[in-house]
Amino acid sequence: MALYTEKLYSQPPPKFGRDLRKYFALDPNYVNLNHGSYGTTPLPVLQACEEISREIESNPDKFHRLNYQARLISVREELARLIGAKTHEVVLVANTSLGINTILRNIQWEKGDSILVTTTTYGSIFRTSQYLSNILPHPHLLVLTLNFPLTHEEITSLFKERIQALPPGKNRIAIVDSIVSNPGVLLPWKEIVEICREEGVLSLVDAAHSIVQELSINLEEAKPDFWVANCHKSLYAKRSCAVIYIPERNQHIVQSSIPTSYAYRPLNERKGFGLVEQSEWNGTIDWAPFLTVNDSLAFRAWLGGEEVINEYCHDLALQGGCRLAEILDTRVLDPQGDLTVNMVNVKLPFPNTSILPYSDKLDIMLKKKMLNGHNAYSAHFPHNGEWWTRCSAQIFNEISDFEKLGEAWLVVCKEILEGYGLPAYLPMANGHAKPEANGRLKD
Repeated sequence: MALYTEKLYSQPPPKFGRDLRKYFALDPNYVNLNHGSYGTTPLPVLQACEEISREIESNPDKFHRLNYQARLISVREELARLIGAKTHEVVLVANTSLGINTILRNIQWEKGDSILVTTTTYGSIFRTSQYLSNILPHPHLLVLTLNFPLTHEEITSLFKERIQALPPGKNRIAIVDSIVSNPGVLLPWKEIVEICREEGVLSLVDAAHSIVQELSINLEEAKPDFWVANCHKSLYAKRSCAVIYIPERNQHIVQSSIPTSYAYRPLNERKGFGLVEQSEWNGTIDWAPFLTVNDSLAFRAWLGGEEVINEYCHDLALQGGCRLAEILDTRVLDPQGDLTVNMVNVKLPFPNTSILPYSDKLDIMLKKKMLNGHNAYSAHFPHNGEWWTRCSAQIFNEISDFEKLGEAWLVVCKEILEGYGLPAYLPMANGHAKPEANGRLKD
């Protein structure tokens, strides 16, 4: 451990909120409520990554041929403990999309097989499923519509009905988000996994946002068939780093890493789970981000541990979402809080998408106006006919960040409406909205 880190961890941690920003490399004037997209790496973890990088460059041969493997195993051991799995059931890859592709592209698809996704499945995963359905042997692609807000009971019922209606086939798989990306809502994934098991359908859980947003994950108990999560989001590892969980019972399914490693062996020649050996070397990559996982865990332990961190972030998401909705004069997607973990969804002051539809032009305009014009950002997206923003509450945030973000969104939304020649947005008593020619947005 570096001298800086030793000295840091010998001191008590600061209060959560603005006092913690100095432990991150954030622009001090940037209002970052979009940690959920790319993560935000703490300075001690950045320093660890830099030290590993310098070690690599001091003797690349020694590091890649002799030194990295034991440390990689140590990371896998820590992650296995964190998610309730065995070390030989987890491997590391660059990101969740690659992990899910590794699983889907290893399945030996046959005519009549099916892939179940939802309308809120993450874009690259939805497109991967489309691609697989477009090539031989053309597994069926089936899409379940999810329009939030929904209760967990309603979500479970919708999945159960759709899973039970899947056509017969050798390979049937349901791709289930544990926490949807947009809108950022928690699904009852454990109940859905159980339904899949009862119906003989494989469950693939896209848990990109789940590590440490969901406490006490125990995959041995939940029993998903596959589970993939990022470590560079809420866990604070250096991007990019993700973990794939494949239980022993399904390790025969995933025969090759992507790309295929020199360590690949035919099934009848293997002594164990071939993906472990393959993932330890399937081409030259930067191992430094992978090896920062233990440093991120040490930083989080110094802050007080997972329950303390999660309590702050969850409470801030609930309170910040209400404050932002108040400023925007709109509403939160999940007023009861049942679907909210550490990301909260708030309606933007726009008319519905039949009046202001999504376009690439509008998307980039919103990003430029928020980031270049106001140095603030939270993810924006259309869902269920309306425009929303997803805010990721983190330990360096506080209510004032939601207030600054709200003022920025008010200005940007007003500019957009004027630019499109649309009347200003005014809320109606029922919480929905109508355009009104003489109305104006709150300044």
